[in-house]
Amino acid sequence: MLGAAASVSGAEFGTDLVKRHDDAIDYYLKNQVTDPKSRWLGGLPDAYGLHAPGSGVGIWDVLTAGFVNPQSRFHKNNLLIERTKLAADFVDRSTSPEGNIYLPITNFNSPPDSAFACRSASNATWLARKYQAKELLAIVEPRTKRLADAITVGGIHTPNHRWVVCAALSQAHELWPEDRYMRRINQWLAEGIDLDSDGQWSERSTAGYNAICCNAFTVIAHKLKRPELLEPVRRNLESMLYLLHADGEVETGFSRRQDLNTRGTMSGYWFPLQYFTVKLGDRRFAKLAKDLSANSASLATLMEYPELNRFDYPTDPLPDNYVKEYPHNHILRVRRGLGSVTISTQGRDRFFSIRYGDAVIQAVRFASAFFGKAQFIPQKGEMRGSEARMSQDLEAPYYQPFTPTRKIDADEWDETQKLRPKTQVSKLAQSASVREIDGGVALTIEAQGTENVPVAVEINLREGAKLEGVEGNLVTSSDARVSYAKNAIRISGGGAEHKYVEIRGAAPKLPGQSIYVTGYTPFRRTLEFRWS
Repeated sequence: MLGAAASVSGAEFGTDLVKRHDDAIDYYLKNQVTDPKSRWLGGLPDAYGLHAPGSGVGIWDVLTAGFVNPQSRFHKNNLLIERTKLAADFVDRSTSPEGNIYLPITNFNSPPDSAFACRSASNATWLARKYQAKELLAIVEPRTKRLADAITVGGIHTPNHRWVVCAALSQAHELWPEDRYMRRINQWLAEGIDLDSDGQWSERSTAGYNAICCNAFTVIAHKLKRPELLEPVRRNLESMLYLLHADGEVETGFSRRQDLNTRGTMSGYWFPLQYFTVKLGDRRFAKLAKDLSANSASLATLMEYPELNRFDYPTDPLPDNYVKEYPHNHILRVRRGLGSVTISTQGRDRFFSIRYGDAVIQAVRFASAFFGKAQFIPQKGEMRGSEARMSQDLEAPYYQPFTPTRKIDADEWDETQKLRPKTQVSKLAQSASVREIDGGVALTIEAQGTENVPVAVEINLREGAKLEGVEGNLVTSSDARVSYAKNAIRISGGGAEHKYVEIRGAAPKLPGQSIYVTGYTPFRRTLEFRWS
């Protein structure tokens, strides 16, 4: 046991925090399947009507925290014991012979999903032990042990899974000190920590898996008393400070996971931010921690880490005026107050985005009608201060017959084409450069070489834009304006010489509203984006 029951004074946890937790209990009680005839009895349906066993484990965590906390209106309510048992039975029915649960949208007999579940289950077990909730402990403890044992030998899919397993086993080791848990943790850690020189985890998932890694390493460092493992967390949090837009959204344009080019915040980082702020006194993260606490602070977490239950700390302002290079990931970030620019100098067709407050140009990209291959994707790029230049060189030949003549079977065309003599070779050099100007940035786009090739520049907008200087989807004016409720971005230098905007062989049109600037090679156009 972890010790005698702790007393929780009526003023220990904020009333808003407790209310939000109680609201979550209300949601679980209302939506948990209670029909005894249902195969999903005890589960919790998601938006697709699927019932993931992991959500059943989540019920244990939330209901246990409410049951043992005197401030909760569900304190010692026996209904929570009944519902926890119902959820536990559902998880039992969903567990493989190896002790793993599954994720119905993709993973089956899944150690990684068992590790995520084990983290929540360990929280519930810790709280049930600490507050001597014997009936709940009898439900959650053996099932938590089964999950821990399964992930001690189970495999993983992705880089972050290693650290989730290690965090779960760190929690399990605190509950049941066993050498095999530590051996498995050390086995994964021996592979090295996958943080690059820009301070990004290898999956670069700024709105998702980065936070999972930071949470995991904070837990590992704390539970195993290995403070050196906080260093990668600190480096990633520092890196993230310069990937924030003025409204708190994070830049997701270089993620390697499903949050790529989606909207997201740092809400998932609340625990490591709070840990560094309160326990380590690092004021750089204090404002983020405090801002996120209103919706992201966890009652269960603060009950397990009561030293973090402080919100009266001073805060330093977040950086909002900088030029920041991420050379390993070929990203340049420029922030000027409400204005924010992201430039990708290599390997991405969405190479430029800009926003000012609620005025958002989600992406700028371009393509030429050059043999179905001229979507501009920078091959080379360089950054000099707040300037960036990117380039791409293309060629397209026609092919001659073989000499001497050879027979080409139906399935040999592709592999033999590159061996043929080439003639009539056309070439195209495309480039883009971005530089700061007063009140915004200037983007110069060039396409040179083969003449009279149609070019289309796509400017993709967040929903809700009011447009001036645009006819249909063409920027016909040299002075256009994209306005939103509070802010606007002015685009100068536009024009449309043709209507061919969805070019053959180019990447499909981006979702949502796009407007276009068009012309022909030799093409050189400077678009100035100014915020107002």
